[in-house]
Amino acid sequence: MRFGTLVETPLNTLIVLKDGPIKQLADLKGKRIGFSVSGFEDAMLGALLKSGGLTTADVELVNVNFALSASLIAGQVDAVVGGYRNFELTQMRIEGHEGLAFFPEENGLPAYDELIMITHKDLVAEGAVDPRLPRFVEAVEEATLFLTNHPDAAWKLFLKGYPDLDDELNRTAWSDTLPRFAKRPAALDAGRYARFAAFMKEQGLIETVPETADYTAVIR
Repeated sequence: MRFGTLVETPLNTLIVLKDGPIKQLADLKGKRIGFSVSGFEDAMLGALLKSGGLTTADVELVNVNFALSASLIAGQVDAVVGGYRNFELTQMRIEGHEGLAFFPEENGLPAYDELIMITHKDLVAEGAVDPRLPRFVEAVEEATLFLTNHPDAAWKLFLKGYPDLDDELNRTAWSDTLPRFAKRPAALDAGRYARFAAFMKEQGLIETVPETADYTAVIR
């Protein structure tokens, strides 16, 4: 059961080289698109292509494992799906190759929570919620508000634990990710989940659309 949200906006993207020939999704016709994980990424790509008047039959899919940026920069593929807007775009820029991203929520997909918290359904049963869960969500909310109000201080605390990550890529990823954290992690937008479940059924990822209450719980 989902009981909280950590990142409340999509991070996933479809990325091409900014100085390349692809300026709009329709330009992907006949091109090679790299991916790392099948399933949802296939469904996302199908919706993105549809918004550009294409289908997956109009492109060649290439499994590049997790070498998304590297395969795009090397010219092995013309686009990649699955790169995160708060990381891969900066990584490419640092390496001297600006990327252009197409955002799924602007091109045919309903908005969704990127990172959520889940637990066993028995721990969120009505009238018997495990007391650790609301304490955990409260701690996440407190931390998120601290990150929002004191980003520089939070970054310094982060570096105490991970000093080897003090570089341009991670500093930029840090600032790009901060505004995407859920300020109300316990809140549930049932309509958003219902819309995305309907999209999953439409894409053939699930056979039936479950009731939102069957897989989400509000614990506070």
